[in-house]
Amino acid sequence: MRAYVEDIQQHEQKYFEKLFALLRQESISADGTGIRECAELVADYMRKAGLQPEIIETNGHPVVYGERMIDEALPTILFYGHYDVQPPDPLDEWVSPPFEPSIRDGKLFARGVGDNKGQFLCHLLAFETMLRVDGELPCNVKMVVEGEEESGSPNLEPFVATHKEKLAADLVYTSDGPMHSSGAPFVLLGVRGMLYVEFTARGAKWDNHSGNKGNIAPNPAWDLVYLLNTMRDESGRVTIEGFYDDVLPVTEIERNQLRALPYDAEEVAETVGVEEIRFDGEEYYERLTLEPTCNIAGFHSGYGGPGSKTIIPKEAMLKMDFRLVANQDPVKIFEAICAHVKKHAPLVDVRHHGYMYPSRTSSEYPLVQAVIGAVETAYRQPPVLQPSLGGSLPDAVWTKTLGTPSVIVPYANSDEANHSPNENMNVDLFPKGILCTCSVLAKIAK
Repeated sequence: MRAYVEDIQQHEQKYFEKLFALLRQESISADGTGIRECAELVADYMRKAGLQPEIIETNGHPVVYGERMIDEALPTILFYGHYDVQPPDPLDEWVSPPFEPSIRDGKLFARGVGDNKGQFLCHLLAFETMLRVDGELPCNVKMVVEGEEESGSPNLEPFVATHKEKLAADLVYTSDGPMHSSGAPFVLLGVRGMLYVEFTARGAKWDNHSGNKGNIAPNPAWDLVYLLNTMRDESGRVTIEGFYDDVLPVTEIERNQLRALPYDAEEVAETVGVEEIRFDGEEYYERLTLEPTCNIAGFHSGYGGPGSKTIIPKEAMLKMDFRLVANQDPVKIFEAICAHVKKHAPLVDVRHHGYMYPSRTSSEYPLVQAVIGAVETAYRQPPVLQPSLGGSLPDAVWTKTLGTPSVIVPYANSDEANHSPNENMNVDLFPKGILCTCSVLAKIAK
């Protein structure tokens, strides 16, 4: 590891210059700004890192793929990242321009620095480092960098399904998202899935006077209120028939992982913005990672402006998201929701706005154990091991579609402010991420 550390230090300025150039290249997937130019830049970076790159078209933005195959008898690691970024709005809340990297107080500020350009670039620079130090990589590497993650990765699953043979690997390795709030490195073994659903109730053809037509005109807002009341009981358990049928029981190994996670109730409460969190550490992490959710994301009907306006609204709309855990099928859950609505509120229209499957990899898989050891070596402290991320990433395309174990090891700081103004990455974490990738490849090769 010492040789890698010395080489990274020797080339650190050059590595930061590459990062700055990548960050200056806009690549907003929502409107397509700079996407093609960024894909070409990533392909060029792959080539300089010793990979054979190609830009592969999809029905949306292109995927940049690269590989360096040394010996089929060696392990093959597939690295995943995304070159697209969130829109920078609101611009007036940025201290420095979003696409002009700026270093302040030990942090590098720019749109995409943590999510995800700074993180996937660590892998490419690790390849460069190992090729200089060792003359060759210790195992086979493949890399997929897509351009639609910030838009829900609509074409990633078809891409993976089409190119299964090309993408065949022993492990998928992703660096995305923030490290643990304690500052410890993170090894995540999966993600929750998601289903986003919209409900619409309609009454009269127009809004009516709440006095002149009160008790006469139907109020669709009440239809949705009644419907919501049938979806959860007082303890918060979802009452949609079949919702929990496929949820896997928590294993003793997972319980031990939950108990070992750092937990500070006061810090969590401050982060959430509430006075108190009433769960102990084990329950907190179980609810956050291993239990599904039923969340009201938005509810709109009638008048919401200043003062009063006495009407019976003609329409009401409800938006909900359901975070799903391992073995739940979002298509099956949507069918259960539709059946529930048909039973309790048959006049309410239901449609989904997309879904993502949950994903889980066993910590007992040998290459996962190798990753855990490699992360500990790179950061000189044991990583926090968590069975699942609370949020959702397109991880199931690897574990389900490709059929390959997958781990997520974030390289960015916990307060990276991804998706927000002043997105940032701690300057010292960038070379540490490069070193971590070197450590992972070296450990897996053994």
